[in-house]
Amino acid sequence: MSASEVTYRKATLDDVSTIVALLMDDPLGAGREDPDDLAPYARAFAQIATDPHQVLAVAERDGVVVGTLQLTTIPGLSRRGTTRAQVEGVRVRADERGTGLGTQLIEWAVEEARRQGCALIQLTSDSSRAGAHRFYERLGFTASHVGFKREL
Repeated sequence: MSASEVTYRKATLDDVSTIVALLMDDPLGAGREDPDDLAPYARAFAQIATDPHQVLAVAERDGVVVGTLQLTTIPGLSRRGTTRAQVEGVRVRADERGTGLGTQLIEWAVEEARRQGCALIQLTSDSSRAGAHRFYERLGFTASHVGFKREL
């Protein structure tokens, strides 16, 4: 892959179909995303774009989206009123995997969380993603909690 510089920016509505394609490009996402109906994604994007606690970011190389993540700031009372950042939906385009882009994307999120006054950054990763767990641990994240989800 080209050694050209990667830039980061807030996603726009025009990026939604590309982000959906990135979300689908793995075994878990392939079964839960639907690129043929972008209306629910557009509605979600409208909510994200107007929420000051949300940043849906894309990474671009040579003007092409090659990665994405969502960063949410969460004010809280625990930890003496600490604001934390939650990272979700981290995806790197298949031909960019192994180039260091994932590391750069997470480092960008860490710096953005600091810039927003967060004292803690956290994320969840599906229990089946052993490679992702090693990746996050290599970046200084600790598997300190067990997460739970409930479909509504």
